[in-house]
Amino acid sequence: MPTGEYTTFRRHDADGVAQIVFDSPPLNLVTPTMIQELTHLLEALGTDDQIRVVTFDSANPDFFIGHADLNLFLGSRAVIPPKGNTLNPLQSLLETLRTLPKATIAVLDGRAVGIGPEFLTSCDMAFASDRSVLMQFEVAMGVLPGATGSQRLPRLLGRMRALEVILGCDELTADVAERYGLINRALPAAEVRPFAMRLAKRIATFPADAIALNKVAVDAADHLPIGLGLLEEAHTLNQTLVSGEAQRRMKAFLDMGAQTVEFEKHEFAVSLDKLQAA
Repeated sequence: MPTGEYTTFRRHDADGVAQIVFDSPPLNLVTPTMIQELTHLLEALGTDDQIRVVTFDSANPDFFIGHADLNLFLGSRAVIPPKGNTLNPLQSLLETLRTLPKATIAVLDGRAVGIGPEFLTSCDMAFASDRSVLMQFEVAMGVLPGATGSQRLPRLLGRMRALEVILGCDELTADVAERYGLINRALPAAEVRPFAMRLAKRIATFPADAIALNKVAVDAADHLPIGLGLLEEAHTLNQTLVSGEAQRRMKAFLDMGAQTVEFEKHEFAVSLDKLQAA
């Protein structure tokens, strides 16, 4: 699906960053069309060698993405189907997002309800304005957050806080969401987008394989005992070290003056941004 054919969001690429802006009035509801378009988008991004970072934002000042269209779940269901061995479409979509070999950053400035927090927590990072609100409401409907929420939230928040969020069906302010670990940071509305974009552009100057392999190593901590996780860490490190780009960057850093006292104290951090062009 070409970029210009998306109807529920816009895509703009610049400097290694794909900026995705949801724009499906009035609520940015998650409809079959949005699910299909996001699926195509993630497939395209996964193989796009020019993109290293993906940001998600909204053109709507009040809604990030809305909850899933409730009409998707209506209808008589008299029989419980057998337990499946494949993910449902929303789980599959968000797992594809979580494991995308790019850095993903969500910017929340408004409401994220239902699948909204599930989308945010499937990104690698999420930053919210201080006016933002997050909520899981599914239990009040008689169901549960079935787009990864019942599994992702306990891993991020711990069991007790996850159950408070899921069973309470209450609005969470950005400061509480930050304290609980649902988002990275709560920032003033005027600062959240500049902060996220500065971070996105900085990450986009780093090697693509290092970004992807660091995600593999970090994600191993979710499902492996520490011993096996450390073995995965060593393996992914070895994969980065065979990269000619890694060798080039380390040599360039030494040539800039690394491992001298003055450089390490005053030039280290700013010089990291120069390595792409060095």
